[in-house]
Amino acid sequence: MMRDGRSSALLKRRALLLPLVMVLPVARATRAQELRVAAAADLKFAMQDVAAQFEKQTGTKVQVTYGSSGNFFSQLQNGAPFDLFFSADMDYPRKLEAAGLAEPGTIYEYAVGRIAIWTPADAKVDVVRHGWQTLLDASVQKIAIANPQHAPYGRAAVAALEKAGIYDQVKAKLVYGENISQAAQFVQSGNAQAGIVAMSLAVSPGMKEGQWWEIPVDMHPAIEQAAILLKTSKNKTGARAFLEFLKSQGGRATLGKYGFTTPEAPAARPSRDSQNR
Repeated sequence: MMRDGRSSALLKRRALLLPLVMVLPVARATRAQELRVAAAADLKFAMQDVAAQFEKQTGTKVQVTYGSSGNFFSQLQNGAPFDLFFSADMDYPRKLEAAGLAEPGTIYEYAVGRIAIWTPADAKVDVVRHGWQTLLDASVQKIAIANPQHAPYGRAAVAALEKAGIYDQVKAKLVYGENISQAAQFVQSGNAQAGIVAMSLAVSPGMKEGQWWEIPVDMHPAIEQAAILLKTSKNKTGARAFLEFLKSQGGRATLGKYGFTTPEAPAARPSRDSQNR
């Protein structure tokens, strides 16, 4: 009788463990279907759109973390667990490939970024009419840009200010966001009266109430943006599929909608009439 009791208890324990054993492979498979993406902050709205389209088409969930390209570069050198890195500066993916931290031959220049001076709707100066002079206006006491030490858009902003010949006049007004998205938030929140932001943010739904003036592309170094597949990726098949999706006509069109110029097909200039109403 005791042996039968022990057998019965053992069968019960096995019965309780069986669902857990069956769930483990499913959980592993689910994780394998996810993509972990480190993306430059200027991609916040465009990447949300692209990722949603890709997930709908493939069922693969894309988890995106946004930040400055320079900070991500440091994290990836120390083994940060991402499948793909979308940088706002092509040099960072090149350095990762040279260091053996990325899959060789997977660098893809997905876009060329553009910058604009953005002001809130209630600004006292008309940026569309006055362009650079906006930043010299007495009503503009703070100008937000991304930190040029680790953000490509911040370096482009400084270069453009120098080329315009007004850097020395406005440098005391500059406030630095950790990345370009935070710089844009400074202006939206009223902590700065103007900002030099990524065009992709200036034309996004969250900033459509303000006004922008595009800084000519010949006034700053080209913001060549590239993605790369990382050696530590747990889902290289999914990562390659995502890159191919981005290269497709639909992927390029989505980037164009957010003000990016793609190497394969230059994006149309966003309409100021449609954005500044």
